[in-house]
Amino acid sequence: MAPPKRPVGTVTRGTTNPNRLRRMDRWIAEVHGPALRRAEAPVAVDLGYGAAPWTAVELLGRLRTAAPAVSVVGIEIDPARVAAAKPYERDGLTFLHGGFEVPLPRPPLLIRAANVLRQYEEGEVAAVWARLCRRLAEGGLLVEGTCDEIGRRHVWVALDASGPRTVTFATRLGSLDRPSDLAERLPKALIHRNVPGEPVHAFLRDFDRAWAAAAPYASLGARQRWIRAVRDLAADWPLRDGPRRWRQGEVTVEWGALAPRG
Repeated sequence: MAPPKRPVGTVTRGTTNPNRLRRMDRWIAEVHGPALRRAEAPVAVDLGYGAAPWTAVELLGRLRTAAPAVSVVGIEIDPARVAAAKPYERDGLTFLHGGFEVPLPRPPLLIRAANVLRQYEEGEVAAVWARLCRRLAEGGLLVEGTCDEIGRRHVWVALDASGPRTVTFATRLGSLDRPSDLAERLPKALIHRNVPGEPVHAFLRDFDRAWAAAAPYASLGARQRWIRAVRDLAADWPLRDGPRRWRQGEVTVEWGALAPRG
């Protein structure tokens, strides 16, 4: 019998905290919930969940509010982390040893990879994205991004079989000084492109200007200021959501508007 293939990828730092990915999870449940509900026994993957299984446990709970039949598989490249997570398995939640090859018997409808690609080189991202998207079921979604240690600031890219579709910026508004604070949490594909001449830099510059112009709304609260700023931003940038998501401290932009030049 041939020996098992080595998982694809490298071990991450494994940093994790309860509720760290709540903003991403809620967005997925809202945006991808209809696809999950339509599918028969849909599977979602928490890829690279880290040293503790909290994010996979929470993903199951949040997705089941939108699609009660969904199950979650946590996949980790470190076998010790898989062993530590096994006691948390229950109906609809399992843990497997693996990496970017996503070793499942049938394609998942969702792969979430949060805080996984930060340690990789920018030039490696496109190949990882393509590999993961090839593992998706028809109509599936890959969500890849980065957040801070307690989930106050988060930026992620959503991709399907055709490639990257959108970029979402999400924050706890009470902690925000200006929108460009989110630059430190840009995913690997964008974080080194936050320089003059690149679209993501221009977007954050315009967002800061709109935020400054919306300062009179601060007396009504940070949420109202954010909504006003995003409305102004929509005049020049192709946004893909509306006030319902803006109220959550989110804004989603078409990938093509922010994609790196060259």
